[in-house]
Amino acid sequence: MLQFIIQGRGGQGAQLAGKLMADMFFQEGKNVLVYATYGGARRGTPVSSSLRVDDKPIRMRCDIEHPDVIVCFDPSLLEGGALLKGATAQTIVLINTSHPAEEFAHLGDFKVVTIDAMTVAKKYQLGRIVNTTLVGAALGLIGYANVELLEMVVAETSPVKSENNVAACMDGYRIASEGSC
Repeated sequence: MLQFIIQGRGGQGAQLAGKLMADMFFQEGKNVLVYATYGGARRGTPVSSSLRVDDKPIRMRCDIEHPDVIVCFDPSLLEGGALLKGATAQTIVLINTSHPAEEFAHLGDFKVVTIDAMTVAKKYQLGRIVNTTLVGAALGLIGYANVELLEMVVAETSPVKSENNVAACMDGYRIASEGSC
């Protein structure tokens, strides 16, 4: 089973990122379970999306205890360590930041990868919405291969600027899969 925790702040698209990935894996024929949690329903408050993907039916309905991938939309969410609880040496922690991964080595014994998704989003006139870039990067890091399906689901799921979102997603995917982040 592959388990993702996606955390951002209200308005950044973390919930949509989880839904997008769930739709993509489901269309691929996988079993998926996705759910979101959030505090006050307003911009800026922490928002999480949890996603499980498996070839077999998913019976687990509890919180994800040991994620394979953590996608962090805002590095300030790492303060206090709650987001990283349960991360293991095999966990990939993808952080949206312009700072190098080495600056986050103190957080723990897991693979930290950084990507400046904000710069990619601005390149494609998406403003501060970094979800499609981070989805592409996360999938690039795990070696996801069905790029055509990814492009199709991003295009169908994007409420506005569909082509820009697909391009940002593919940039994130390329940067991560080439090891440039």
